[in-house]
Amino acid sequence: MNNIQGFEGQHPDIASDAWVHATAVVIGDVRLGSGSSIWPLCAVRGDIHRIEIGAGTNIQDGSILHVSHDSRFMPGGAPILIQDGVTIGHQVVLHGCEIQDHCLIGIGARVLDRAVLKPRVMLGAGSLVTPRQVLEGGYLWLGAPARRARPLTDQELEYLDYVAANYVRLAERYRAEPV
Repeated sequence: MNNIQGFEGQHPDIASDAWVHATAVVIGDVRLGSGSSIWPLCAVRGDIHRIEIGAGTNIQDGSILHVSHDSRFMPGGAPILIQDGVTIGHQVVLHGCEIQDHCLIGIGARVLDRAVLKPRVMLGAGSLVTPRQVLEGGYLWLGAPARRARPLTDQELEYLDYVAANYVRLAERYRAEPV
């Protein structure tokens, strides 16, 4: 079975320099930007709405990305919109949310429908962002529901860029390996 597949006429659009591990599944209306990567055992399912992943973003092992369809319960539905230089940690669940530039989503965090993470948010491991919650950038957010813990340090702000760039380099090394 092909791990990159269409659904009802919508097919993934994957940049030529992006990388998707053979065990990850990418379905439907999904756009993966330049230098981005999807790691082992991820499910990126754009079957009932779209998923847009910007440049230099990494979706780490075991993460699940899904969307909400247009209905009377959620008019217009809820796509996933992920901007550039974002790090999505291991086993994260993103559902119909927006993650803006240079965020880091910690291991096992959950971000639900129509939540928005502004640029340069660091979301701690295991945190829960509730539907429609908006997280202000430049802060560490922790807990369930997520609460603003403190401003990010200069070193943490630098780390947001470092980790995303490191995953771009790592994906390039994987792309260079013979199949």
